[in-house]
Parts: sequence; structure tokens; C-alpha cells
Amino acid sequence: MKLLVLHGPNLNLFGRREPHIYGTTTLAQIDARIAALAQELGVEVETIQSNHEGSLVDFLHQHIDDAQGALVNPAGLTQHGVSLHDAIKAMPFPVIEVHMSNIAAREAWRTHSIISPAVRGTIQGLGPQSYLAALRSLVEINRVD
Repeated sequence: MKLLVLHGPNLNLFGRREPHIYGTTTLAQIDARIAALAQELGVEVETIQSNHEGSLVDFLHQHIDDAQGALVNPAGLTQHGVSLHDAIKAMPFPVIEVHMSNIAAREAWRTHSIISPAVRGTIQGLGPQSYLAALRSLVEINRVD
């Protein structure tokens, strides 16, 4: 089972950017935890981080026929990523939206996700554990469905 992990704009700054919100765990550490859990679960993961929406869309398109699911942290594209939303809807596999913080408890403009209607579910507010919970969920969804 091949699963994709997409990290959106500015997530390369995890560990440095607003540690009072996102903590001090770096993106490299998150990716290492994801890789370790993937190995434990017997699945393959391929990750990308981009500050450009088109790169994330291209990555999904590239894997439309060889992936069985994806985790997407849209970051700054959460509220305005129409192209990402449309690409997710075009995928034949389940996609889970992930956020380290609880966007519902932040600034009013952050509370609405344009991505949420396109995904199977959303996991948020658990810090790096959000990614791991989403990965476990995605594997289970694929094994049950």
C-alpha cells in the first residue's frame, strides 16, 4: 500500500515558526515519525513539502494511479486552495486533512476549510500526533474498504 503525505506552505518551518502554536518538532522529525510508523504498519509513504499549490496538485496527479491514499496538511491553502480542493476531489483514493493545531480554536478566518468538503475526514489539534493518527486511520480505511 502506497500512501502520500503532502505538507503545504511554510510547514518547512515547523520547529521555528510560532512554537507556541506548533511546538518545536521539525518537519524532518515529523517525516521520520511518519516513516517509522509506515514501516511498522507495512506501508510505503512518499512525502512532499511545497510552498506552491501547483506542486502539490502535480504530486497528486502524478500518483493518481499508484497511490491508495493521502494525508494533506494544506497549511495556508486551507482557506483558499481551490486547485488543491479540486485535485483532491479527482483522486480515486481516500484523503485525510491534517492540522497540527486546532484551526477551529484559532483566528476566525482560519476556522473555515475549503479543503474539508473534498476529504474523507480531518484530524487536527494533536500536534505531530495528528499525522500519526491520520496515517493509522488511512491504513485502516484501506484495509476495511
